Amino acid sequence: MTKYSGQRHERNCSIVSKVWSFCTTLRDDGVGYGDYLEQLTYLIFLKMADEYSQPPYNRTVDIPAEYNWQSLKLKRGAELEVHYVTLLMELGKKPGMLGTIFTKAQNKIQDPAKLYRLIDMVNETQWVTMGADVKGDIYEGLLERNAEDTKSGAGQYFTPRALIRAMVQCVRPEPGKTIADPACGTSGFFLAAYDFLVAEHAMDKTQKAFLKYETFFGNELSRVHADSL
Repeated sequence: MTKYSGQRHERNCSIVSKVWSFCTTLRDDGVGYGDYLEQLTYLIFLKMADEYSQPPYNRTVDIPAEYNWQSLKLKRGAELEVHYVTLLMELGKKPGMLGTIFTKAQNKIQDPAKLYRLIDMVNETQWVTMGADVKGDIYEGLLERNAEDTKSGAGQYFTPRALIRAMVQCVRPEPGKTIADPACGTSGFFLAAYDFLVAEHAMDKTQKAFLKYETFFGNELSRVHADSL
């Protein structure tokens, strides 16, 4: 391991640790793993949109200035709580993917001080440049804990990732074949199948295009998972 990769690993572990630590804090206020994951998803989405709107990306993100990430950072106390509730409601009214992401979104963190701390924690990290494995560790861990929480009743929805990988290795999907999952949840089977296809097959240009655009078909009715996709 190089010095740079070692520093990156240490930084990533620190981020995961902070996210888990704050989850424990919110659990004391009655905020479950699922609710925490939901709020974290909304906030990280807004933070990443803000990052993409700035150099070197300079993308148009279509989030009104009065409801963007910077607007959240400027508020404190009760004003922050009111603004966050309004932000979720207004973004849920927007057309397209933005409105879909925030449809029926609600604030589950009633303590404005803890909401501010969560926003501050998210703000400290550059999420766009973070490796997908780190974000995956955070989300997978919270989903698994949520599934194990008997009070949430979510255990029926979560399939351990080790089991998914074993099943995919047994099925051994091939390039040029479609893969359908009528209850795809957080798309764990799709991701494992994609990783298997890329690792096991030297695909040509046509097969890669098929993999990207025509391989995967899925449905999900549960908002527990639809919000996490």
